[in-house]
Amino acid sequence: MLELDKIATEQRNERSKHIDKVSTLEMVTIINEEDKKVPEAIAQILPQIAKAIDCIAHHFKQGGRLFYIGSGTSGRLGILDAAECPPTYSTAPEMVQGIIAGGYAAIFQAQEGAEDSEQLAREDLQGKKITDKDVVVGLTASGRTPYVLGGLKYALSCGAATIAVTCTAKAETAAFAQIQLTALVGPEVVTGSTRMKAGTAQKLILNMLSTGAMIKLGKVYGNLMVDVKSSNKKLEERARRIVMTAANCDRELAKIALKQAGGKVRLAIFMLLSGLKADAAEKQLAEAVEANIKQGEVQ
Repeated sequence: MLELDKIATEQRNERSKHIDKVSTLEMVTIINEEDKKVPEAIAQILPQIAKAIDCIAHHFKQGGRLFYIGSGTSGRLGILDAAECPPTYSTAPEMVQGIIAGGYAAIFQAQEGAEDSEQLAREDLQGKKITDKDVVVGLTASGRTPYVLGGLKYALSCGAATIAVTCTAKAETAAFAQIQLTALVGPEVVTGSTRMKAGTAQKLILNMLSTGAMIKLGKVYGNLMVDVKSSNKKLEERARRIVMTAANCDRELAKIALKQAGGKVRLAIFMLLSGLKADAAEKQLAEAVEANIKQGEVQ
């Protein structure tokens, strides 16, 4: 029998006990007041999050990959974060990957039984050929999902770095996670509905992990996403604006530089700032990045 009474996210929230009896405005006020507790909980674990970011960035510099593994809402959040990395930072699709219990079908329709299998997680990770260069992040609000525990155990056996994101104290993941990120957001407004506060907490933490690692890799200049992939009209215009801001030039000059740079924002900026032609600028940028990687720090 599962001891749900010991899991924080399964407890009843006293502040929302009568949410079905109040006005709609009072209802959303209760939800909003509870949601405010999420960033406060995350603020308590910022040092651990920073450690996790440094770990992920280090493994990226060694040619490693980042895997998010979870079930239900947690698994979908991992897939969402992974899917956003290629367009935002021009990463290869395999660099950051989300794995969900139940596979592709579970993204759109609940496959709840899949979360109970540790073996399924091992098989999913075996298919990815996990090595000691990789990082596996287990996502489980309860801290006890068998699928996630199985994934973390297998990752450890492969020498991979392991991180767990949970919302319950004394989570079982702590035994298999080298870095434990526990955001204690408290009971949900609707008892056990971890797609709410727990889901929001996981989303915010994943934002930090991927964004922080990409910043460490030099994919952000100031606060500009200089590796954005111009794959649609909006992103093409965003790229122009980034070049205009970083190089302090007009729109026409930004367009010309981007065309000469083959759409690469970082290269277009460096061309404008250095006065170099595309080939020479690209070579110099590559040499600088390689030198920084060897030093263990990408600026």
